[in-house]
Amino acid sequence: MRYTLLSIFFAASLTSFAQKSEIFTPEGLAIHGYDPVAIFKESKTIEGLESLSHTWKGATWRFASRQNLEAFKSDPEKYAPQYGGYCAYGMSRGYKASTEIDTWSIVNNKLYFNYNRDVKKEWEKERDSRIKTADENWKTVKDHE
Repeated sequence: MRYTLLSIFFAASLTSFAQKSEIFTPEGLAIHGYDPVAIFKESKTIEGLESLSHTWKGATWRFASRQNLEAFKSDPEKYAPQYGGYCAYGMSRGYKASTEIDTWSIVNNKLYFNYNRDVKKEWEKERDSRIKTADENWKTVKDHE
């Protein structure tokens, strides 16, 4: 298992260095086009609508309802994922890595994503210390490849 996780992260770290944006934007959309506010309000992922889009920090965010769009506009820092939506485990190791939408967690009213479910399990084992380390790493990594 450890070897598999290390292999995954080695491959992810190679591709993640190409990520220049502060926000992870696969296909040009923040968090794969899902509504970040819905994750907080409904505890599930809901695809956002193209007609309910908003640009923030150079990324396109989509929402499932006008109310969610307005909530995000009034306080984007409250709803946007930590580390720009990049992998929380990867950030605890000092690099940007892609994420999957089904790996979300809310911890202390903050949204986190991970590379995949296996990595999320590893992240959860030492979650609090990893968050602390990732928060420090993000200060220098966020604006770099």
